[in-house]
Amino acid sequence: MANILSVEGLTHHWGDIRLFDSLNFGLEEGEKAALIARNGTGKTTLLNILAGKLVADEGSFTIRKGIRTGYLTQLPVYSAGQSVMEAVFSGENEMISLVRSYESALESHDQALIAKMIEKMDSANAWDYENRVKQVLSQLKISRLDQPVEQLSGGQQKRVALAAVLVEEPDLLILDEPTNHLDIEMVDWLEEYLGRNKATLLMVTHDRYFLDRVCNSIFEMDNESLYKYNGNYSYFLEKREERINQRNQEIERARNLLRKEQDWMNRMPQARATKAKYRIDAFYELKDVAEQKTEEEGFSLDIKTTRLGSKVLNLEGVSKSFDGNMLVDDFSYKFVKGERIGILGKNGSGKSTLLNILTGALNPDKGVVDAGETLVFGYYRQEGIQLDESKKVIEVITEIAEVVTSGSGNSMNAAQFLRYFLFPNEMHYVQVDKLSGGEKKRLYLMTVLMKNPNFLILDEPTNDLDIFTLGVLEEYLAQFQGCVLVVSHDRYFLDRVVDQLFLFQGEGKIKSFPGNYTHYQDFLKNQQKEVERKTKKPLAVRQPSGQEKPRRMSFKEKQELEMLEKHIKALEEEKASLEESLNRGSLLPEALMTSSRRLGELLKELDESETRWLELSEIGE
Repeated sequence: MANILSVEGLTHHWGDIRLFDSLNFGLEEGEKAALIARNGTGKTTLLNILAGKLVADEGSFTIRKGIRTGYLTQLPVYSAGQSVMEAVFSGENEMISLVRSYESALESHDQALIAKMIEKMDSANAWDYENRVKQVLSQLKISRLDQPVEQLSGGQQKRVALAAVLVEEPDLLILDEPTNHLDIEMVDWLEEYLGRNKATLLMVTHDRYFLDRVCNSIFEMDNESLYKYNGNYSYFLEKREERINQRNQEIERARNLLRKEQDWMNRMPQARATKAKYRIDAFYELKDVAEQKTEEEGFSLDIKTTRLGSKVLNLEGVSKSFDGNMLVDDFSYKFVKGERIGILGKNGSGKSTLLNILTGALNPDKGVVDAGETLVFGYYRQEGIQLDESKKVIEVITEIAEVVTSGSGNSMNAAQFLRYFLFPNEMHYVQVDKLSGGEKKRLYLMTVLMKNPNFLILDEPTNDLDIFTLGVLEEYLAQFQGCVLVVSHDRYFLDRVVDQLFLFQGEGKIKSFPGNYTHYQDFLKNQQKEVERKTKKPLAVRQPSGQEKPRRMSFKEKQELEMLEKHIKALEEEKASLEESLNRGSLLPEALMTSSRRLGELLKELDESETRWLELSEIGE
């Protein structure tokens, strides 16, 4: 396939810190690639350079002539007074201009102008395009095109920006965290949309299911370099482990060889002078390799948890409405120590309202909220850190506590605690507004955990956190001794963390479901199959003169039916076992990949077996 993007020798610094050095890579037409890296290593910076929003310190990139590029920024900015329609239809291609003029005519109610625009739409065959635009807006829940953008929330503005990029139908899509602020229904739609779209794609995302199902290649930024993996996320996990092991072996070999070369370098200068200069140069190159760390820089969370008594939190008949809109209706629940509950529901269905009632930030209209005496909330809010961004990073921590106690009883001062969360010394006195979005979220997570909570409420914790930090957070939550309540659209995160769901069904109704996200989806699919089976009408069989009879099941088909029942039972047991091991979160990357792949095969095999069982069941005995 033809190359659509070529990058050569790209280097960029953030102050004195070099983010990446001499990057060389390319994208082929139709390729769908993800960019993965730790927060603060330059993912957004690289996207800004490729989108022409920032100039690199060194190097260059080339986008093939005639290619139209669409860029979704992490934090879109709009002009004052700009309407949603102006924001969505801001592109300059001919179809967008035509649809924009047509929508303006409709809003003006000028019948002569509307007739004129209908004629132009007919002439350009633009109705299909306009329908595609309407579909995008509908799926992203954008309806009021005349509304000023500044009246929208940050999440709604991000959806407007995403719609603006998609309706332009560019040849090259560059997307920075496209799933942020989308509910699960929207994420599912976007996943399908990008999967069938022919555009070349480069995106940053933390959503691992989304990444796994959309992308066919992954770029990893690590140690100022870029590594490419030709496969999805599961393939990346396997090959990344191999790369790290190989790198560690190379460093170990370099260290062994360095001892011999160091002995030679330590001899008299006269002896060195007689040797070839290339050996001296090779020594310093070897020294650079040997001084690298053999283990990945990482951290595991070990923060003290305040003791939680037998009584945690009880809700009795809690209700809350705003302007006649019922968000929580007669909800009762008794929280128990060790529960991990996920919350699912569309945007605006009342999820944040319930969280605010739990923490006392909002009083219910009716009902009782009874908290235990030892209850200590840790509330990670979706809107993130609410601090004076002119403060230095270390000031944010010391204002809460000078000393933090770990789960093992050890004490850390503010500087040690920052290093523990991968903030090196040179970042301690950096202003908060200079941090990347992910670094701010990591700092915010620190401020929540250092208060030693025993009831954690996490409202969209996966937004902007990198995949590696999410993995560490998942491991921590698996060992957490208190209660966990999570609102998230990240299906992978929900599968790893929760064992129960609160389902917000609209009009204030909240239903409890035992299981994680995948269990719930399987339940819905089985329900749908059962409905289809019951409503499926048998084909009318014509029986002239009463001679033709319905076909009866053969002996071979009876045997097949019996075997299928046993086979389906065995598949269900294997599926349950696999899901249990995946949900524990204790599998190594290779085992995780193998188990995930096998689970996909099982689901397909179950679907085929159940379909055949239904076919045989409908044949008369």
